Amino acid sequence: MKLVTVNASKSYEIIIEQGILAKAGQETAKRISACTAAIVTDNIVDSLYSDVVCKSLQETGFSVCKFVFTHGEASKNLTVFGQILEFFAQKQLTKSDLVVALGGGVIGDIAGFAASVYLRGIRFMQIPTTYLAAIDSSVGGKTAIDLAAGKNLAGTFYQPSLVLCDPDSFATLPEKVFADGTAEAIKYGVLAAPKLFDKLAQGQAQLDLVNIIEQCVKIKRDLVMRDEFDNGDRQLLNFGHTIGHAIEHCSGYRITHGHAVAMGMVTISKAAWRLGLSAQDCSEPIKAALLANNLPFSSPFTAEQLALAALLDKKRRLDNITLVIPIKIGQCVLHKIPVSSLYYFINQGILEEA
Repeated sequence: MKLVTVNASKSYEIIIEQGILAKAGQETAKRISACTAAIVTDNIVDSLYSDVVCKSLQETGFSVCKFVFTHGEASKNLTVFGQILEFFAQKQLTKSDLVVALGGGVIGDIAGFAASVYLRGIRFMQIPTTYLAAIDSSVGGKTAIDLAAGKNLAGTFYQPSLVLCDPDSFATLPEKVFADGTAEAIKYGVLAAPKLFDKLAQGQAQLDLVNIIEQCVKIKRDLVMRDEFDNGDRQLLNFGHTIGHAIEHCSGYRITHGHAVAMGMVTISKAAWRLGLSAQDCSEPIKAALLANNLPFSSPFTAEQLALAALLDKKRRLDNITLVIPIKIGQCVLHKIPVSSLYYFINQGILEEA
């Protein structure tokens, strides 16, 4: 078992252990008194893991109810969000009860957002079942839904009460979904962990999952504790995301988050090198690491399309937008540019070599 403690506006523990799904109730009961636990999940995760989690919670005194929605980013919308809130009300959840987000990032985002606004906030816990959610979205308290205009444009900062991560659940992930998580792990390597980057660049992500998850979570934990509400250093976690979110939006979310971030990391790194902002051309080692993990590196969209979509990014402030620039593998900085320069910057990242 690995245990990581987050001391933000709320202190909570992240427990990483193979087989912990079967002990979810036991670990929860150590920290939260028995109450009604409302599980929010999707139809795929429901068929795989709901029974074991429900059984474990019930055996330790929790009453369990469950809301299931159709899997995929398309469900992270106002309609499903409203349905979840109505479900909580119909089940008469109180401030003493608990929301359980069981699944990947979409589930954690929308369930956490619903928990944060229902009765002005009730407790929730994250049980991530994807690699990407385990190392990224389940930690740090960001919750959100998508609007027609763009990704994650409505949400809150709302820390969970507990995170239980079972790497054994990744065994049921399709290769492409697992690779989404690897893209985020590569991001952490570029940000702050060159040895982790080297390990991932060798295509060895599946050989040491518990330690990789712990290392990624600790990097995020440290940034969250310094800047919980994303006004400074925490924005470093968005490396590759400004372009990545634009790629997702332009594709109608047919390109998944991790694959889009992979493309975004290369685009930003190439542009930074060409514009003299980096000490090395990080795009080449990142590209090699992505290829070793069956991830793409080239965006199918034009600079104009991406710049237009990126203007909706949450990191925009007035006429400026903050980008994350890799100085070298293991070190990134925040770099503010005028919105009027965004097209030129992106274009530098996607232009072919002369």
